[in-house]
Amino acid sequence: MANILVVDDEMGIRELLSEILGDEGHVVTTAENAQQARELRQAGVPDLVLLDIWMPDTDGVTLLKEWQRDGLLTMPVIMMSGHATIDTAVEATRIGALNFLEKPIALQKLLKAVQQGLSHSREAVRPASYRPAPVAAVASGTGDGLHTPEHVAPATAYAPALGGEPAHHGTPAAAAPFGQVADNAANISFDLPLREARDAFERAYFEYHLVRENGSMTRVAERTGLERTHLYRKLKQLGVEPGKLARKNH
Repeated sequence: MANILVVDDEMGIRELLSEILGDEGHVVTTAENAQQARELRQAGVPDLVLLDIWMPDTDGVTLLKEWQRDGLLTMPVIMMSGHATIDTAVEATRIGALNFLEKPIALQKLLKAVQQGLSHSREAVRPASYRPAPVAAVASGTGDGLHTPEHVAPATAYAPALGGEPAHHGTPAAAAPFGQVADNAANISFDLPLREARDAFERAYFEYHLVRENGSMTRVAERTGLERTHLYRKLKQLGVEPGKLARKNH
């Protein structure tokens, strides 16, 4: 588990990254502008920073220069942008950024970059441990997409149980939930209209994988071959609540 600071002026990006990284077991703190990021950095040293380049008050490259100038660039920083040029990315790397991610950020690229950043962080000697400050707490949004608040599922809507390995079929803890899901699938009536039957099957299908993966949205997305945001939309449409399924598995 690592402490990760996400700095981005788009609420949707902050929430999505918080969901993904939180699902991986990390503690995520967010800042919506450079000033909040400064305050959080003064409070302690995070293990990793995901820093947006284009922000309304101070851009990410300027903030990176400040940290470098003041001796505060003691943690790995990954820059993010959907509009940056190659020159901007090269400049950020020259200043001290470890990596650059282009928006929209693919899930696997994000997880790989974070893993590399944390590996780099563990190799460095940090002067102080980081404790997330209660600044810019992640706000709940509504909807089910990627970039803007109206397109992002709220963090509380699909709060999966974190930590631990997925339960296996042979364990007593998994037996009841898997049996219940199997019963739900077996009881689908062929007399239903096609759309209703398909929805019932998809509901049982996703419930099965959620129980199997102990509520991990990242692993379910990989298992079912869906993009994470598409998976959120589908679960909301079907009325499936990952958090409840994960709790039943314990």
